[in-house]
Amino acid sequence: MTDILATIEGGNEAEQGLKPRSELTARELMREVGAVLRMSEAEVAKLGDAPDDPSDDQTMIINMGPQHPSTHGVLRLMLELQGETVLRCKPVIGYLHTGMEKTGEALTYMQGGTNVTRMDYVSPLNNELVFSMATEKLLGIENDIPERAVWMRMLLSELNRMSSHLLFLATNGMDLGAVSMMIYGWREREEVLRFFQKVTGLRMNHNFIRPGGVAADLPDGWRDDVLRLLNLIPSRLDEYDTLMTGQPIWRERLQGVGVITAQEAMALGATGPILRATGVAWDLRRDQPYLHYDQVEFDVVVGEYGDAFDRYSIRLNEVRESMRIVHQILDRMPGGDYRIQNKKVTPPPRARINESMEALIHHFKLFTEGFKVPEGEVYVAIESPRGEIGCYIASDGSATPYRMHVRAPSFVNIQCLPHMMRGGLIADAVAIISSTDPVLGEVDR
Repeated sequence: MTDILATIEGGNEAEQGLKPRSELTARELMREVGAVLRMSEAEVAKLGDAPDDPSDDQTMIINMGPQHPSTHGVLRLMLELQGETVLRCKPVIGYLHTGMEKTGEALTYMQGGTNVTRMDYVSPLNNELVFSMATEKLLGIENDIPERAVWMRMLLSELNRMSSHLLFLATNGMDLGAVSMMIYGWREREEVLRFFQKVTGLRMNHNFIRPGGVAADLPDGWRDDVLRLLNLIPSRLDEYDTLMTGQPIWRERLQGVGVITAQEAMALGATGPILRATGVAWDLRRDQPYLHYDQVEFDVVVGEYGDAFDRYSIRLNEVRESMRIVHQILDRMPGGDYRIQNKKVTPPPRARINESMEALIHHFKLFTEGFKVPEGEVYVAIESPRGEIGCYIASDGSATPYRMHVRAPSFVNIQCLPHMMRGGLIADAVAIISSTDPVLGEVDR
């Protein structure tokens, strides 16, 4: 283990490491402890010269991860400790090195969905949705998507939000010692994934939401399957409330832990439950509506204290709000096409391929060469379970993106960790990481 750490520190990532206090200037030190968000240089210098700052021989720098289970993947945290108190924290990322954005520049727009769906692998359908909407906007067909496809996208996105939050509740419980919650949360998520498998053919990484609509229509009996989910989950959420929300030990582990203010959260660009936990009611589904979210009723759940308990409570109640939206979608799901009838982007029906040489050639050219997209650039953002996920695409008129960048909420939210952890205990570090609900697949995309 010592050799591994020595290799890491001696390599290119040595610059990312947490330096001893004796090697830092006052400004660098205060930047690392998060005090310079809204402070002048004079105030920073004054704080940096504080006489009660510990010396290097009073503190210890340790690595947490990147193999640690409670870091939710290959996240490495360098912590400076004084006893069991965290003085500084520095997230070090890049161990997953998936390179999905660069890969996306070598794939056609037809193939892009298979790439982006693997970024946030806990919420793959939202990744597919934002990529498809960006492509459609470049093509100029965003207003031509059939109504049934739009409502299907909403249905799948909200069910995906439910499954993602259920997984958070499971892992959040396990991280804090409520091991039973891991079993219960996984059990309910499994029911949602079973429905996804029936609709898309896969439990995860579906490549189902595509430019122009969706890959296939809903299967027979889908409405009954959704209603069964909506009848099953509410009583289970009530059990979670009993097991955790009102439990004194649970409250003591989360209340007042990992506090971040609204000013800090906005300065750091945090979105989703982290921002809403500070009392800022910002949700793109309501504030910058897309699909048909302006036609359904739901509440934006907010907290007050910006602590780990608020972040937990918001996600628990967002499952209830998503169920409320799904009920409305069931009542309003129209008939009709599930994808745009535009031969430029839509392959022919599979049955036609066996009957028509033209259909076979059309299918072959679409899936080998793709379709060309007009020159231009576009940015589209939606509300994923972790916050604002945005897709920026620059097109040079070819069948592949010239540049693609994804604004991943987990990547942005992780920079809140040093501000949340300062002054807390090392045991609270696990609770704080869990409360940010990071997915390292989209951090290292």
